[in-house]
Amino acid sequence: MNEYLQIVLLAIGASFVERTTGFGFGIFIMTMLPFLMPSYGEATTLSGLLALTTTLIICVRMWKVITWKHLWPILITFIIVSAGPVFLLSRMEIRSLTKLLGIVLILISIYFLCLGGRIRIKPTVKNQIITGTLSGLMGGFFGMQGPPAVLYFISSEKDKDRYMAVISAYFCLGNLAMTVYRATNGFFTATVSRAYLAGIIGVFIGTWIGTKVFNRIPAKIFRYIVYSYIGISGIIILVTLR
Repeated sequence: MNEYLQIVLLAIGASFVERTTGFGFGIFIMTMLPFLMPSYGEATTLSGLLALTTTLIICVRMWKVITWKHLWPILITFIIVSAGPVFLLSRMEIRSLTKLLGIVLILISIYFLCLGGRIRIKPTVKNQIITGTLSGLMGGFFGMQGPPAVLYFISSEKDKDRYMAVISAYFCLGNLAMTVYRATNGFFTATVSRAYLAGIIGVFIGTWIGTKVFNRIPAKIFRYIVYSYIGISGIIILVTLR
C-alpha cells in the first residue's frame, strides 16, 4: 500500500479517536507512523502537526466554552518542560521509557475505572503545574502528552463539552510550541511537509465522523470511555513497541 494512503488512513483513525475522547491522536498514529517515516523525530513532528490541525478545528467550533483560566498554568508549564525532552530525543534510547509508559497508562486506567466518578482533581495552581510537567515530559519524549492533561481536565470541567473544548485548546497550542521545538532540532523536513499534505485529508474525514459520534455519547458514560481508552493506549504501546 502506498505510504501516503496509509498516512491518510492513520489520520482518519487518529482524528476520530481525538474527536470522540479528547485525546489519543498521537497514541493512535504513533503505533505505525515511525515505520512510515525516515526517523522517529520526523514521525513525532508529523503526528504533532496533524494533531494540531485536528484540535484547531475543534477549537474553532467550541471557542465559546473554553475555560481559559484552567488552561494557562498547565499550558505554560508544558511549553517550558517539553523543550528539554525534544532536545534530548535525538540523543538517547527511549525504548525502555516507552515500555514503562505503557505499563503506567494501564495501571492508571484501572485505578480511575475502579474509583469512577468519585475522583475530583481541584483546579489549583499546584495541580495545574504538576499536570503540565508530566504532560511536557510525555509529549516531548513520546508525542503523547494527553493522559495527564486528560485526567485533570475531565475531573475539573463541568461537562463533556467544556472538557472537549479546553483539552483541544491545550493540545492545539501545545503542539504548536512543540512543532517549533522540533523544527529547530531538524525534524521538520520536506518529507514531513509532503506527508502532512496527505494526512490532512484524513484529519478532516476523521474529525467529521468523530463529531457525529461524540454528540451521541451519553454524558454518564463518557468519563468511563476516556478512562478505558487510556488503558487501551498502554496496551497498544506495549504490543507495538519495537
